[in-house]
Amino acid sequence: MKRIAFGLGLLTLLLLNLPAAATKPASDDAAIRATVNDYIEGYYTADAARMEKALHPHYLKHTIRGDDGQLRMSETTGLQILQDVRSAGPAPVPPSEQKKDITVLDISGDIASAKLVTTYWTDYVTLTKWNGEWKIVSVVLREVD
Repeated sequence: MKRIAFGLGLLTLLLLNLPAAATKPASDDAAIRATVNDYIEGYYTADAARMEKALHPHYLKHTIRGDDGQLRMSETTGLQILQDVRSAGPAPVPPSEQKKDITVLDISGDIASAKLVTTYWTDYVTLTKWNGEWKIVSVVLREVD
């Protein structure tokens, strides 16, 4: 009987001392996916408000171009991308081709990384939890000319 009580006590201590993060990733995973989904759906549908909801105020997108051995990089701020979405209208990607595979690669506290694969490009996304919500801080995109 003492062994059973000892075992139950030990099990209780182990369960109580598990880090809160052990149960947290499932809800964070869903929230990160929702944030990245708002980002790409905002782009596809020209819904700048939806896209803005996903962006951190310090958002920066790095686009790397070139397949001729000469890589070129450009940067786009959050304000610029929102202006582009507002002025360009819906994405020139037909709805039937609007692929959006979102993979959460890693979550470490209030920082996360995700991969967004669309029909024509792949975005590597860095997020942070800011004011209790996941926001996209940066995106790196590789385009081939």
